[in-house]
Amino acid sequence: MVEDDDSVRAAVRLTCESAGYRVSELDRGAPVVDRVQSFRPDIILLDLMLPDVSGFDVCRELRRRGDQVPILILSARTEEIDVVVGLEIGADDYVQKPFRPRELLARIAVHLRKARDRAATDETAAPERLAFRDLVIELGERRVSRAGAEVPLTHTEFDLLSCLARSAGQVVSRERIIDAVWGAAHPPDSRVIDVHVRNLRRKIEDDPARPHLVLAVPGVGYRFAAGSAAEG
Repeated sequence: MVEDDDSVRAAVRLTCESAGYRVSELDRGAPVVDRVQSFRPDIILLDLMLPDVSGFDVCRELRRRGDQVPILILSARTEEIDVVVGLEIGADDYVQKPFRPRELLARIAVHLRKARDRAATDETAAPERLAFRDLVIELGERRVSRAGAEVPLTHTEFDLLSCLARSAGQVVSRERIIDAVWGAAHPPDSRVIDVHVRNLRRKIEDDPARPHLVLAVPGVGYRFAAGSAAEG
């Protein structure tokens, strides 16, 4: 947990410890990378307004180093641009302060469950491959490439793409996306879904402003419109 407000940090620590989690605390952003390497956390709770460096910079640096630990931004900043930037640089979720302890624990549990499921899949899943023109999705290896070049996706972006691509040509409702990617019992802020879609489009579309793969179906959800996939 990276939080400079002593009272907030204490409240979050007590909430997490009451659920059986072991918590390592920092009140600044600069030591985060070293602490992550020594503590090896299963999840990071990250404030944005830190006294030395921005939480955005901390998140960006962790992702630059290839660390894929789930990151939940906890912030009092509610402007849409803050949510957008946080998710664009690799955060998995954005929770606004003040938050209810049970909601925070629920979101932590969702991301930890997803991480465990991914690890189990990586160890046991047989290779499975979806190909759409020059876009190839290796489901078992959780890798995506375009024209032979690897496309770096966050865990959440990959889960979103996988959910849509498995139902290529069909409309996938927002409810179904939430269930597959986040868990229906604890849906994210509606902006979180749309920001992840925009991020995904920037990485896999020729022209993200005129997408031809991930299409919005107003009032319903999204459709992956690449036609039939070659599956192996």
